[in-house]
Amino acid sequence: MPSGKIIFPLVIVLLHLISTPLFAEGSDLSSTDAAEASDPPIDVMGKVSNHDYFELPWTKVYLPRILWSGGEWKFYSNTKEATESGLFQVTEAGLVRTDGEAITLDLSITSHLIYVWFGLLLTFIITWLAGRQYRAGPGRVSEPRGAFQNIFEVFFTFIRDQIAKEFIPADKYRKFVPFLFTMFMTIAFLNLFGLLPWAAAATANLTVTATLAIITFFVTQLNGTRDHWAHVFVFPGVPAWSRIILTPVEILGLFTKPFALAIRLFANMLSGKIMIVSILGLVFVFTEMFGAWVGVSSGVFWVLLTTALYFLKALVAFIQAYVFTLLSAVFIGMAVEEHHHEHDETSVAHAKDVN
Repeated sequence: MPSGKIIFPLVIVLLHLISTPLFAEGSDLSSTDAAEASDPPIDVMGKVSNHDYFELPWTKVYLPRILWSGGEWKFYSNTKEATESGLFQVTEAGLVRTDGEAITLDLSITSHLIYVWFGLLLTFIITWLAGRQYRAGPGRVSEPRGAFQNIFEVFFTFIRDQIAKEFIPADKYRKFVPFLFTMFMTIAFLNLFGLLPWAAAATANLTVTATLAIITFFVTQLNGTRDHWAHVFVFPGVPAWSRIILTPVEILGLFTKPFALAIRLFANMLSGKIMIVSILGLVFVFTEMFGAWVGVSSGVFWVLLTTALYFLKALVAFIQAYVFTLLSAVFIGMAVEEHHHEHDETSVAHAKDVN
């Protein structure tokens, strides 16, 4: 029966995930209302950027600011309240102190963080509901019942059999299935949220994807076998002099793997969101340049193209979740695999005898 236990450590790690650098001179989040008059016809980067408000189809909900500055915590219900206190002001660099002192730590709630919470919450809910059904009998002692359980079964079985079982040793893969399933579902939800016109794609934020990659890094290294670490530092059967070159390369490889995970997901989701917003925004650009008639007439084509791209991006949302989960399983499998050095040493000795 699938377990949701791995969700709780993931929630704890991501609970205080901030989609901006934690230690900085000032936050890069600010209310953009004052600049609306000078905005271009379509603000492409504004649609993918992190914000201090949560946008809904009909309104914006401004989010709390939580700051550590001057040796004490500062709590404000929103950016406006922070500026009204007289201690902070909004600049092009974001929210900064009026006296020039640095904001040491910014734990403000942001739009991307809200969607990370939503993704984790949805993953927890569907796992909990499915687990309750399995405990009741359907799917465990009989065939799955209902559309929800059948869809859950498809995704869970796919992650277990086509990813975990394929790339992690047979005697160890089961313990990693809940983790991989959680990663897949959470990333898929975060990617799909970005399809909503008013919503933010949290995975288009490098801090979010880096945090997910760091979690995979720790899961991988903490479960690494003695053989795994031996091949990082010792290299059995390899001449001692070559370790001067191989060891630094292997140590660097430990960090380039999660780096590649973070950049791949971030770049794909950011480019997809920018592409959709840019193409749809051509309606407003053409209207401003050539008049309303040209803008509306060309809008038919841009809207149809955007619709097609939406279907493509929905597919990409699942593909990127799959790729991230697949590579995570590959890295975990490499770390937990046992190597048979006795066989290698015998082969080397035999080769020497032949020579």
